[in-house]
Amino acid sequence: MTSSHARIVAIVPAGGVGARAGTAYPKQYRPLLGEPMLRWAVRALLADDRVTEVRVAVAADDDRAAPALAGLPRTVWRPCGGASRAETVLGALLDADLDHDDWVLVHDAARPGLPADALARLIDACLTTGEGGLLAEPVADTVKRGEPASPAAARVIESVSRAGLWLAQTPQLFPAGALSAALQAAGASESITDEASAMEHAGHRPLLVTGSPRNFKVTWPEHFELMEKWLG
Repeated sequence: MTSSHARIVAIVPAGGVGARAGTAYPKQYRPLLGEPMLRWAVRALLADDRVTEVRVAVAADDDRAAPALAGLPRTVWRPCGGASRAETVLGALLDADLDHDDWVLVHDAARPGLPADALARLIDACLTTGEGGLLAEPVADTVKRGEPASPAAARVIESVSRAGLWLAQTPQLFPAGALSAALQAAGASESITDEASAMEHAGHRPLLVTGSPRNFKVTWPEHFELMEKWLG
């Protein structure tokens, strides 16, 4: 069991360009109801007082983070973004100089709709059990495996059983030492698409904590309008 007074530091990797979102600049800075998406995502993490600090990892030449985050409490931005998500998170971990037993809460800048109760569920579950975990949602739809039939469509190869399948979200919460070691051990493996996959690669079995439909990842242009409806 882990103390409920454990130190929790959040990391928001925000060094990407978000090409699929169709914006002329990194999508994390596109406004949602008048404020940058990144600011919404950080503020969602600050809603839980157990989060000691939020550290936003941006590209070295980023000049938008400072105004986007101005005035937010317990928040810093650091130019330690890497070529991949894993490199950015590892760089942020090393930059933060955390204790081995500190907890690290990694959250996507493109998930500004994170509800406070979902965040609390994750923190409660991990601190109570002493095990790392992530927010996720059980797959509800029928799943098809496909192959491209044209640039805009695909053809079904097979149906895939959805039993036991979950859609991973963030935040993902792990002890700092274990996460750092897992990311370093995984290196540049293409199979490492989030922190949980790095931990799985290292032999861990992270907790799956029920997330929220509001916590979807803003990826495509039409997602911005949908997210604004949730936030409004």
